[in-house]
Amino acid sequence: MRKAVILMTAGLALAACGGGNRVDRFNSAPRVLYASGPIKSACQSSGRTQASSALCGCIQAVADTTLTGGDQRKAVRFFREPHEAQVVKMSKTAYDDEFWDRYEDFANRAERSCRA
Repeated sequence: MRKAVILMTAGLALAACGGGNRVDRFNSAPRVLYASGPIKSACQSSGRTQASSALCGCIQAVADTTLTGGDQRKAVRFFREPHEAQVVKMSKTAYDDEFWDRYEDFANRAERSCRA
């Protein structure tokens, strides 16, 4: 349970990180990671002072590579109601377990890719 709270906090903390251009370090020519979608919108609407368009766009770009559309819609709820993440994490359904594995992967990748 403690790990779930820590992971959720880390995921939501992404929206509080500083903004700026984001570079894909795996590509020989730097490119800015940026996309529009439901995660970006929820991030920008979160009310966090550091939730810039660049940061939220980077998080969306990572979401596009790691989460399905349905996963993204489910994750958007975490921005509005953080307790929902704990409910999903503690769920005993196979669907929620599989979703949570994808969500953890997304959060870890976003933190690495979008950090200032």
